[in-house]
Amino acid sequence: MSTPARLVVLVSGTGSNLAALLTACEEAAYGARVVGVVTDTECPAADLARSARLPVAVVPLTNGRDRAVRAAWDLDVAEAVGTHRPDLVVCAGFMRLLGPGFLDRFEGRVLNTHPSLLPAFPGAHAVRDALAAGARRTGATLFWVDEGVDTGAHVAQVEVPVLSDDDEASLTARVKAAETPQLIEHVGRLARQMAAGER
Repeated sequence: MSTPARLVVLVSGTGSNLAALLTACEEAAYGARVVGVVTDTECPAADLARSARLPVAVVPLTNGRDRAVRAAWDLDVAEAVGTHRPDLVVCAGFMRLLGPGFLDRFEGRVLNTHPSLLPAFPGAHAVRDALAAGARRTGATLFWVDEGVDTGAHVAQVEVPVLSDDDEASLTARVKAAETPQLIEHVGRLARQMAAGER
């Protein structure tokens, strides 16, 4: 059987997508295993990783507005991730932009998921922005990370209707319910292709 693809997961939040990935990886046929978790802050996702006995690296960004600090942080995150020799890097609720110091090292291997039908509503408040714009549909996009803000090539999208009585909490919950299965499906597919030497 092919060696499972090695996943490093970047997190900043609750860890719901990390938990789903860990569950998926329990099945040998999924074709991947999480080998490390990197975060910019102590958070429930980091606690989840530790409880799963995964190595966790915390790389805080102390002043993201200072270019030199930001560039050094990118390299520190790259080093923390590179320690695990990943085949894929999965951003799962990671709330920092990754710069060239990171992306040059892992070009074409960094995935992110975003709660909108990109290119609509990029940025940190996608669900709120969709509601404010009166959108009738939104969803989630899985994409390859580049140096822009949610501008990378799309891997997959799933649509979610916006209901007349939706607020930010209700719409976020329904987007999340569609986003997570999409992430799990396509990470597994990419991992199996890598394990089989197809990529």
